[in-house]
Formats: sequence, structure tokens, C-alpha cells
Amino acid sequence: AIDEYKPLDATTNPSLILAAAQMPAYQKLVDDAVAYGKKLGGSEEEQIKNASDKLFVLFGAEILKRIPGRVSTEVDARLSFDKEGMIQRARRLIDLYKEVGVGKDRILIKLSSTWEGIQAGRVLEAEYGIHCNMTLLFSFAQAVACAEAGVTLISPFVGRILDWYVANGDKKTYEPLEDPGVKSVTKIYNYYKKFGYKTIVMGASFRNTGQIKALTGCDYLTISPKLLAELSKEHVKLTPTLSVKEAQACDLEKIHLDEKAFRWHHNEDQMAVEKLSDGIRRFAADAVKLERMLKVDVVSRSSRI
Repeated sequence: AIDEYKPLDATTNPSLILAAAQMPAYQKLVDDAVAYGKKLGGSEEEQIKNASDKLFVLFGAEILKRIPGRVSTEVDARLSFDKEGMIQRARRLIDLYKEVGVGKDRILIKLSSTWEGIQAGRVLEAEYGIHCNMTLLFSFAQAVACAEAGVTLISPFVGRILDWYVANGDKKTYEPLEDPGVKSVTKIYNYYKKFGYKTIVMGASFRNTGQIKALTGCDYLTISPKLLAELSKEHVKLTPTLSVKEAQACDLEKIHLDEKAFRWHHNEDQMAVEKLSDGIRRFAADAVKLERMLKVDVVSRSSRI
């Protein structure tokens, strides 16, 4: 798909890696990751953790052979409330990339947009020059805190916001410009541009091409191969719906969020609270599934030895 659509950048997450790791075409990457874990030694748990990190990096390195830009690699979602744990794991992933000849300038480390994750991003950016992609972002409070932390990029989720409103409200269909996910990203984009924040806004998690076209003009969009295929069949001229000029004319007011204010404002958004916790649980569950798969290989390799 990357070869076909030629994107600038690419992103991975535990669910995508789990799916790819089960494909015969990528068995060699799994074997290499398991061999790496065994080589480092330690307990079975440590071997599996090291093999898992290595697998994420091996997939990222393969992707980087096919794109000119950066690849996003995710820190274990089970560390979402552990600031120091996320910092250590992020630095470990960057070291693993360095081992295969990839510099940190081509990597975005994905962190959950919890308060702890955002503060981990602040430290990684300021102290280690490690670029971060804040994921599982659903609330305006999360976006404001990310901007104040000076992270490189945020991935506000459009489709999952829509999913929540469809599941929890009376309205089941929305026009693109009225889509709650589109409106959320539009507000974030306008706020960032009005107040001069450098953090890149990358709309993510799309359910249809209407959402994508409604965010024309956004800094970046991360789009699945399926939706790219649909878009490639359309021949229409798109007029940007988002622009710096319009953003600077909007009536949003600047706010500052310390930890207490962040937690309160985020908590006031029921959708964001539920989708953030659900997203963390889902990514964590897929990380566990991946580790179980790797454990089978680790144990079988041990028995062969």
C-alpha cells in the first residue's frame, strides 16, 4: 500500500503491528525479533519485552525504506500513566533504531495523551530532542496541554469521536462539516494557528472520505489505504476548509492548563474520557496478544536450543 500511494510519512500502532506480525510475509521480522530477545537474555518476560520492542522497530525500519519522511512508533499503552516509564521506553526505542542505522530525526514516538504522557512528551522533546506524536487525543484540553508541552505532532481522532456520538446519541448520520470529529479537529487547528503554536495537527482515524475532505487544509492527515483508494477514484477540486487566515480571525480565547485544570476540563468531556480509556485498553490488549504470540516463539526456540 505504501509503494502504491507513496505517502510522506507512515504510522503504526499495536493493533496494526499485531495484524502484520501474523502475516506469513513478515515472519522473518518476527523471527529476527525473537532471536534478538533471546540474544539479550534475562527472564522470559524480559526476552519477550525486548523482542516486542525490536519487532516494532524492525517494522518501522522496513517502512522507512519506502517513505521519505518519518514513521511513528508507539510506546506500550500499559505505560500510559507512568511518565518515567514512557520516557525510558521511548529512549529505548530510539536506541534500537540507532542500532539499525536510523536517526531519531526520522522517528516520531507515539505516546498516549494522558497528563503523564503529555509531560513525558515535554521531557523527551526538550531534554532529548526526541520528536513525539501524541495519540488517543479526543478532548480540547488534551490538545491545549500538548501545545503547551511543545510536542512535535498531535493525532486527534476523528472517526472514534463520531463513533461515540452515533452510539450515544439520537443522531446516526452527520454531514461532514457537522461531524463532531471534524468539528473537534477544526477547533484545535484554529486554536493552534491563532496563537502561533508550532505543534503539527494531524487528523487521524477516519471513517469516510467526507471527513477527510472536510479537513482539507489541515497540516497533515493520516489516511488508511482503503480510504486512499476511494479518494484516488475521485476527480474533484478541493477548496481548503481550514486556513491560517481564518483561524487567526476566529474568536477562541487562549487558556492555560496546569495538571488540576487539565484533569477537570478533560473530565468534563464524557466522550473524551470514555474514548481515551477505551483506546488505551484496546492497544494494551493487542500488546498482550502480540507478547503471547512472541512467547510461543521464544519458548519454542528455547526448547530447540
